[in-house]
Amino acid sequence: MKKRKCSLHIRCMEKIRVMIKRSSGNEDIPLPRYMSPNAAGMDIHAAVKEETILNPGEIKLISTGISVALPPGFEAQIRPRSGLALKHGVSLLNTPGTIDADYRGEVGIILINLGGNPFVVKRGDRVAQMIINKVYHAHLELSQDLCVTERNDGGFGHTGV
Repeated sequence: MKKRKCSLHIRCMEKIRVMIKRSSGNEDIPLPRYMSPNAAGMDIHAAVKEETILNPGEIKLISTGISVALPPGFEAQIRPRSGLALKHGVSLLNTPGTIDADYRGEVGIILINLGGNPFVVKRGDRVAQMIINKVYHAHLELSQDLCVTERNDGGFGHTGV
């Protein structure tokens, strides 16, 4: 049976300017980049000086060798890569991690090995992805009552399995 090719059109996505800086000694590390035209996240690479072994259950901070300057009103979320999670049980401990618009330090990736085998992180490996999002500051108003909804206070499995 002949497969029909999808006609995905690259949307004219709104673009923002994000300044990025490589730390000294990391000129060989690729900058984050979108790996397909409609990808939401840019892959981020490890800037480890030497191969780093992440044993089962172990947590390590992995250097990326980059810093970013986001415009006010935006954040970067650091998320796991699905392939690492499925194939190796490797994920991010604080996911999604948030980079605020006023942070200028190096982006670090907190990897955890939830798998059963040691995992080796090599220089230049793609270890996470970065998504840029618009953020809003909320104005909180104290109220004695909240409007009632059909769901109301149902949570933690209230709709069943």
